[in-house]
Amino acid sequence: MFERFTEQARHVVLSARDQARELGHRHAGTEHLLLGLLDPDAGTPATLLAEAGLTSDGVRAQIRRLVGEPQFLTDADAAALERIGIDVAAVRAKLEESFGPGALEPDEPPTRSGLFGRRTSGGPFGPRAKKVLELALREAIRLKHNWIGSEHILLGLIREGDGLAAKIMVDAGVDLARLRRTTEESLRAAA
Repeated sequence: MFERFTEQARHVVLSARDQARELGHRHAGTEHLLLGLLDPDAGTPATLLAEAGLTSDGVRAQIRRLVGEPQFLTDADAAALERIGIDVAAVRAKLEESFGPGALEPDEPPTRSGLFGRRTSGGPFGPRAKKVLELALREAIRLKHNWIGSEHILLGLIREGDGLAAKIMVDAGVDLARLRRTTEESLRAAA
């Protein structure tokens, strides 16, 4: 499917994966695709989202607020260790100093054998993000385009409508119907 993606659309997908990793998340979700679309290299969607009032820093802050920071211990575990005199923050800092940042993060799940012995894994994208990419293809087909651009990914994100990205956009006061119209208008103007 990615062979039909434009350079800008590929950039969005790669950026989403990198954003997820940077935030310490195992899989890229719709929120990471939104961050990828806000990157100036994403093209028109970055402009449209900025005009709607979204910024990368604002979206990143919302993701942290809604998802929280990744933790290697539960709050109860940390409290129990603190009660017996173990400074969890100091232990974490020492481990990361010795073994590198993210040393306490869980490993990726092992790959499993797929059809005909191919190696597969869950991949870097969560189910909703995969759905957005599928919907981007459907949007391109609906518009009779033989390519998938970053605009189609934005349309797919809006159409999916239930992921964290949609919540962040709606909470920020973005009118999704209007954003859909302006995105489609920009595609027509470019044609």
